Amino acid sequence: MNAVLEDKIALLPEKPGVYKMFDETGTVIYVGKAKVLKNRVRQYFHASKNHSPKVLAMVSHIADFETIEVHSEVEALSLESNLIKQFQPKYNILLKDDKHFPYFRIDLKKDFPRIEIVRRVKQDGATYLGPYIVGPSVQEELRLVYDLFPLRHCKKDVGKMIARGERPCLLYHLGKCCAPCGGSVSREAYHAYLSEAIRLLNGKSGDLVPYLTQKMQEASESLNFERAAMLRDKLKATLALQEKQVAITVKGLEADVFAVSVRNDACMVFSLFVRGGKVIGTHAFPLETEGDAALGDALQAFLLQYYGKDDIEIPREILLNVACPDADSFSEWINAKSRRKVTVSVPQRGEKRQLTDMAVRNADALLEKNEEIRIRSWERGEGAVAELSAILGLDEVPSRIECYDNSHLMGTNTVSSMVVFRDGKPDKSAYRHFRIRSDAGGDDLIAMREVLTRRFSKETDLPDLVVLDGGRTQLEIGVDVLKGCNLSHIPVCALAETEDWIYLPESDEPIVLPRNSAPLHLIERLRDEAHRFAISYHRNLRSRNALYSRLDAIEGVGDKRKRALFDAFITVDRIEAASVEEIASVKGIPRSLAETVYTHFHTEKPAVD
Repeated sequence: MNAVLEDKIALLPEKPGVYKMFDETGTVIYVGKAKVLKNRVRQYFHASKNHSPKVLAMVSHIADFETIEVHSEVEALSLESNLIKQFQPKYNILLKDDKHFPYFRIDLKKDFPRIEIVRRVKQDGATYLGPYIVGPSVQEELRLVYDLFPLRHCKKDVGKMIARGERPCLLYHLGKCCAPCGGSVSREAYHAYLSEAIRLLNGKSGDLVPYLTQKMQEASESLNFERAAMLRDKLKATLALQEKQVAITVKGLEADVFAVSVRNDACMVFSLFVRGGKVIGTHAFPLETEGDAALGDALQAFLLQYYGKDDIEIPREILLNVACPDADSFSEWINAKSRRKVTVSVPQRGEKRQLTDMAVRNADALLEKNEEIRIRSWERGEGAVAELSAILGLDEVPSRIECYDNSHLMGTNTVSSMVVFRDGKPDKSAYRHFRIRSDAGGDDLIAMREVLTRRFSKETDLPDLVVLDGGRTQLEIGVDVLKGCNLSHIPVCALAETEDWIYLPESDEPIVLPRNSAPLHLIERLRDEAHRFAISYHRNLRSRNALYSRLDAIEGVGDKRKRALFDAFITVDRIEAASVEEIASVKGIPRSLAETVYTHFHTEKPAVD
């Protein structure tokens, strides 16, 4: 701590406020609030034995700080929320998933409104339903509603359509729309459909299922099978929508339920959105934290950022699994933001407690699954590399591994590929392919020698391990090339083509790995990726050569002009379909030659007996 910081700490006020910590570049690295600024800020620079590793790391980077005095803790809470949203400081708990949830919007002030999907709630007098589960399921729910109720789909001006006497679209004739554009339905009848749709989306469809069942049975008994089938489809759609809305027994509950959970260094908040007594949406929010924050602190930091958005809907209740450290201040802040009474509570028993427990179980399950995925990913990547290095007897665990493979067809168009894995994962930006210049004639050894020589003649980004697709003969080529390039220190191995055996330079016997071993799977992924990359380049080269062969018969079209025509039109069919003007617009193709090309493709060929 320098003298400037000591002086600023000595002059800190004994008032509530917000403080910003800066690093030496002037970047805000932390924002916090305090009931008493002097006491809170001073704690960072004293009694370091009580600090967590995260706080110690942050303090080591503090070069300066600023404070902002406020009148109350609620003002401090609000200002902290705004500053975190503005600066996204490195050492604050940050909400990583800042999505806007989808809502259904219905403007009931209009005569014939549509049901729209929006992601922002505005104070415009319209009815908003949601938030709902993010993704295609929202579109699916809207499709189910349209299957049940003949509401308008289009964005056209209904009044103008009626005035012009336009005909209803096909949806009207299919029974999917009541056609307000043609004056076929009154405002009252249309709003009756809307009311039922809103009830269904809000989970209040208890009367609809028995009603549809009865009408379907009546239609079937009267032998009106077409209507019975239509009612059957509507009943299926209603049941499908109800299955998406998990029923609970808290009648009419409107609440957001949040549960925070921490596992190792990972932090997760899981949410349930309850409307009309049903869970209509869920979402998981990973938080950026070192895992040493108290659950209450993490949850409060999340809630300030989540509800700090200007267009977020705030329900009448917020249910939590742990209490916020500044519960009273947070309640006052959320009430002021909502402009109505919002109850924030930690249920201890009953059905609301069951909801928070459900959220906790989901948060724990997601963290456990993510941890398992991370472990498996490490085992397939860095872990497999470490195990492979031990099997191969390497002095160090390789970071960059390069694998080579060749491809040709009947000895023509021979190409080679180089794929790169970095820490066990593909680094596609480093991939390279080579067109073999020598007359290999399908000889993989000639192709392998050329590609390795061209690669290692440039000592840039050298690998820590070289893997060759082939047997001992390819391995001998690799050793010889590396020795000739004074790179004998780079380890090299080869994978047999017919058997997954690994050959090493100093051993006569191959290494045979167990079929289910992670190192073998890593080697196989390397080999398969090199093979795929070589084959894709070879196919591309063949398609180009096929195009060139079709152009060989045209006088005046050499290699450069073939290339120009290929780059412009890609295929022969497109060249054949092009006009003289389009061909002449290609750089390097004069109009006289364009006419020759056009004539070549449009002259009738003589019949062959």
